[in-house]
Amino acid sequence: MSATVESPSWRTVEVGRLVLINNGPYAGRIAAIVEIISEKRVLVDGPSSDEKLVVPKGAIALSDVFLTDLNLEIPRALRTSTLKQFWEKGEIDNKWKESKWFQRAQRTERRKALTDFQRFQLLRAKKQQRYEVRKALAKVKAAA
Repeated sequence: MSATVESPSWRTVEVGRLVLINNGPYAGRIAAIVEIISEKRVLVDGPSSDEKLVVPKGAIALSDVFLTDLNLEIPRALRTSTLKQFWEKGEIDNKWKESKWFQRAQRTERRKALTDFQRFQLLRAKKQQRYEVRKALAKVKAAA
């Protein structure tokens, strides 16, 4: 009788793990865990090249962040300037902008910025698209 042990694919809290901040003044931005303070708090820093994504170094509760799949291989307690070098070397900004989380956030922002008339136009376009899809499906079903 043999048994195999597989490690879980959970995202762990570790130095270098990138987090998405979901609460506070920097909500929607990413930062790297630089140091673990306790089981509930970490020190994060986000030296992004994009001014809208910069997060200054500071402590944050783990309940206010989401752990992402992105990870940096960094030593503990880095300075911001050194972390910025690792950040650019790892092309974190590009990886983040290609992620589903960033794209979903962009889509939400675009939809929030729509006017009433633009929302109406979107509704009509979706309705027309559904009609065309159903018409094509009915044609395929009739031919079968």
